[in-house]
Amino acid sequence: MGLIEFSKLPVNTLVGADWKTFKELTRGQHVAKEKRGKFLLTKCVCRLLSTLSGLQDRKYRKQLAQEPLAHDPVFILGHWRSGTTFVHNIFAQDPRFGFTTTYQTVFPHYMMAMQWLFKPVMGWLMPSHRPTDHMELAPDLPQEEEFALQNTCPYSYYNFWFYPERMQEYCDRYLTMKSATKEEIRDFQDKFMRLVKISIWNSRRGVKDAQYLSKNPPHTGKVKTLVEMFPNAKFIYLMRNPYTVFESSRSFFNNTIAPLELHSITPEAMEQNILRNYVELYDAYQEQKKYIPEGNLFEVKFEEFEKDAYGITERIYKELNIPGWEEARPAIQAYVEKKKGYKKNKYEYKPRTVQLVNEHWMKVLQDWDYEVLTPVSKSQE
Repeated sequence: MGLIEFSKLPVNTLVGADWKTFKELTRGQHVAKEKRGKFLLTKCVCRLLSTLSGLQDRKYRKQLAQEPLAHDPVFILGHWRSGTTFVHNIFAQDPRFGFTTTYQTVFPHYMMAMQWLFKPVMGWLMPSHRPTDHMELAPDLPQEEEFALQNTCPYSYYNFWFYPERMQEYCDRYLTMKSATKEEIRDFQDKFMRLVKISIWNSRRGVKDAQYLSKNPPHTGKVKTLVEMFPNAKFIYLMRNPYTVFESSRSFFNNTIAPLELHSITPEAMEQNILRNYVELYDAYQEQKKYIPEGNLFEVKFEEFEKDAYGITERIYKELNIPGWEEARPAIQAYVEKKKGYKKNKYEYKPRTVQLVNEHWMKVLQDWDYEVLTPVSKSQE
């Protein structure tokens, strides 16, 4: 356990943003009265740290900017709470895969310089487990990269973590990119390429055949943009029982967002946002997956993956033609065996949950052949 509980964080993750991004993201935004102290402290720390961001800029231009990638990335896609973290952690056992670390998600500008100072402090202060599902947290563990992207450019769906009142606007602009401008898309691509290169440099320095491993639910809605950047990228798409996803997402967003937000919305409003944005993300993926070249996409239900994680991981390597299976196999097998006794959260599908999912997500239930429950049914995962 770190010195600070997640629910009592005195700042939010914008402390690691560059000053230009911080100003643009927060300009004209509503900050609730009871959140102003956190906002001002975050702003002060960000302003102080941002004076050092030029150190990395210079090193990046000199060492990495012109270096090509050895391979296009592997992307793990799926809605939040669909098992993407578990799959990410399995593939990250492969010593070829570079990834964005938890430290990097908060401090993306202090990787090639000042990491020696900031990372130990972060490890000392941060909680040891995520508050919603008790997954382990540590500075060097693999993490989804959206927070890092958010701290390098203001065009991120995760802006809603700070400003939940604008969650649907951020969905349309930055989750699905359907109303993003060409300039915003171009800036996202530039910042993401930079993040990929620095992530590989940091986590797999000296591995000549290194390949970036991405686990980032927001990427699910921007497949076309990713394929434009990485024409031979590989994609793993996870689908999970929508009733479980709804229960888990509602708990995750309502509990995890609270220490970071600068204003708040009601749980009922968050519930409606989850229902709406799930459909937006699903439809965007279904429409855009046609841009993925044949042989570069593997789709699987998480329930099936969980039953045979080792066997399906081997299938993914072979069907997507990902190199290095034999070398990675022992570490992957050991990790899967270690996690077999892990106890997941259990969800009771209350009548209201069943009714909402049936009303809003029936198409997904039918597309993926999940049992359609009735509002009076009660079951446990």
